[in-house]
Amino acid sequence: MPGRGSGKDPPRRTARGAATRERIIATATDLMHRQGAAATTLDQVVDSCGVSKSQLYHYFPDKEALLAEVIATQANRVLSRQKQLLEQLHTMQELDKWRDALVAGLSERGYRCPIGSLANELAGRCDTARRTLAGAFGTWTGDLASTFARLQDSGELSSEVAAEDLALEVVAALQGGYLLAETMQDEQPFVLALDMALGWVKAHARAAHQKRPDRRDCGIPMS
Repeated sequence: MPGRGSGKDPPRRTARGAATRERIIATATDLMHRQGAAATTLDQVVDSCGVSKSQLYHYFPDKEALLAEVIATQANRVLSRQKQLLEQLHTMQELDKWRDALVAGLSERGYRCPIGSLANELAGRCDTARRTLAGAFGTWTGDLASTFARLQDSGELSSEVAAEDLALEVVAALQGGYLLAETMQDEQPFVLALDMALGWVKAHARAAHQKRPDRRDCGIPMS
């Protein structure tokens, strides 16, 4: 068993230290969401958070380390919320609830997706960040694909189209809508892109219902 000071055990973080670290991450996350990652300096984080530079560097040796935590924080926020919403969808009609939740408060969020905004800025600059963000998009797409697969299993959605393909098409439309909405400072591009994507999904639902035979046509008693 290693003794004290052997260097084999990670240093323990006090409750106060953990709170300070989380406050730094929260401050950096807010600043980077509002003004971009590149435009946000460590000095700004220090000034806004009310900590010393030595405290910041104690937890984060450089901006890249802090940025990794910001990406993880934003991804967790978005994906946790999306998973919660998607797990509640069991019919095609309930897709509209998901749609309304995405549109609600769009202007207050700056017409942007926290994950997409970071990806637009960082994907071509930092491969580590790109891989992390790609993983976040993969999780989001996977959760949406699971929802579509559930609708296929219940007969709400045609099984002739791959759930994974539908999910990727919807997420791609979402991100394009976010980008235009943020650029134009208008929710219309986002709403149109989202409704177009969901209209495509619903077209497959109509096909599924059209191909479903009526029980009376099969000679099956209705009672």
